[in-house]
Amino acid sequence: MADTPVELPGAGPTAGVGSAFRARLLDGLAASIGERGYRATTVADIVRHARTSKRTFYDVFAGKQECFVELLTVSNQELVARIRAAVDPDADWQVQVRQAIEVWVDDLATRPAITLSWIRELPGLERDVRTVQRWGMMAFVEMFVELSSSPGFSRAGIAPIDRRTAILLFGGLRELSALTVEDGADPRDIVETAVAGSTALLSSGGARLPVNPAGSPDPRPQQDDRCR
Repeated sequence: MADTPVELPGAGPTAGVGSAFRARLLDGLAASIGERGYRATTVADIVRHARTSKRTFYDVFAGKQECFVELLTVSNQELVARIRAAVDPDADWQVQVRQAIEVWVDDLATRPAITLSWIRELPGLERDVRTVQRWGMMAFVEMFVELSSSPGFSRAGIAPIDRRTAILLFGGLRELSALTVEDGADPRDIVETAVAGSTALLSSGGARLPVNPAGSPDPRPQQDDRCR
């Protein structure tokens, strides 16, 4: 059965609207998470960092949790966009893997507390967040599938990975990121491990395409040796 694309939803009723207050509140929550963590953060902390009032906060969000979900949604959208922009689809496939990993790790190093709260705190929210989690995951999964469909992968004879393989890749990167932050290690130390693991998974997860002498996939139908 063919995969059905899953679109990442808007972050809220006014998502995409350049609300200065909304952006300030999201930045305020991000600052408080970096300072105290999500669970210890209060609405008072958010508005203190945002330099606004609780009344303004409740004009925009129903509560801290809604603000948190929007922050994570926006953060993930931004990370996906940065990875897409950084990866050169015409480069060697292994170069593309490194380009993507370096952006992922740079984001982790820049906002480790946000990444950790996304991985550890989101699943424990009071209301059902399965849909939110799935939307966030599928944005990355579909990006990985798309990146593995690039000319660089095709030249190497590597077929695009399927969604299941992309989910394995996403899950491994997430858990490695979370453990790195929890252990207080430098996120940049995981670059080589992440590149090596991703390279191995991508090279084995996608079917090998026959390559002609010119270095591009051979379009001719392949005969099965067992039938000769």
